[in-house]
Amino acid sequence: MIDFKLSNGVAIPAMGFGVFQMSSAEVAEHLPQAIEAGFRHIDTANGYYNEVAVGEAVRESGIPREEFFLTTKLWPRDYGTATCMGAIDASLERLGTDYVDLLLLHQPYGPYTEAWKVMEEALAAGKVRAIGLSNFPAHKFQEVLAVAEVAPQVLQVELNPRCNQLELKKQLEPLGVVFEGWYPLGHGDAELLRLAPIAAAAEAHGVEPAQVCLRWSIQHGNVVFPKTCSPEHMRQNLAVLDFELTPAEMAAIDAIPQAPYYTVPEEAPAFIDQMAPFDQQL
Repeated sequence: MIDFKLSNGVAIPAMGFGVFQMSSAEVAEHLPQAIEAGFRHIDTANGYYNEVAVGEAVRESGIPREEFFLTTKLWPRDYGTATCMGAIDASLERLGTDYVDLLLLHQPYGPYTEAWKVMEEALAAGKVRAIGLSNFPAHKFQEVLAVAEVAPQVLQVELNPRCNQLELKKQLEPLGVVFEGWYPLGHGDAELLRLAPIAAAAEAHGVEPAQVCLRWSIQHGNVVFPKTCSPEHMRQNLAVLDFELTPAEMAAIDAIPQAPYYTVPEEAPAFIDQMAPFDQQL
């Protein structure tokens, strides 16, 4: 496994297993397969309603907890100073662990600057090993940074060859922020995988176009979470650690015209306030 170092020295595996939109039953079936294949970095959230199943799969694996890197996220309803620490403790209880390796603010709405100060307290208390943001645009990232004693160590955003985030990465480079990418394969966009720079690199290395996209992201220093319930695809995803794209191939993929698949709204969409209680695990 390739690891990246966060600004506080914590090592984060470059390849993770994401459980977004997976039911608890699907997690119970497929996360053990991922663990058997070699995944140790697992990305969940209280808003995924499957933290309990994730925790059970980790414990039942028989692998020591410290060999896993667990990420979870807080939802805006819990960002207030009076509620945030309780929400952190509730996630830890659902996961059945004393700490998570990374805690993120999931969405850029509500009193997120208040939540950041509580996250710093959780970091100091050893409840989390690293803290960061998810889906935060540059100007809201700066609002958090203005109140922070600990700068965000991770930023999770859309990241793929059609949304390469190279400009934002350059802006945040002085802070040592590690980027994590969702939609690493363009939200199932078959056309993306057929683009000439990706297809040519796949042919040159004898790999699948999806593997080229994942390898491109990792070579840019990004963490990726390709979602799959297929054991074969799990093995293929891990195999991207076994080859390297050339500088020319990287540059050609970087030059793909940008067209993000999703734009995070400035104001909170309706679903932000429509989430069921997070202890109602699906």
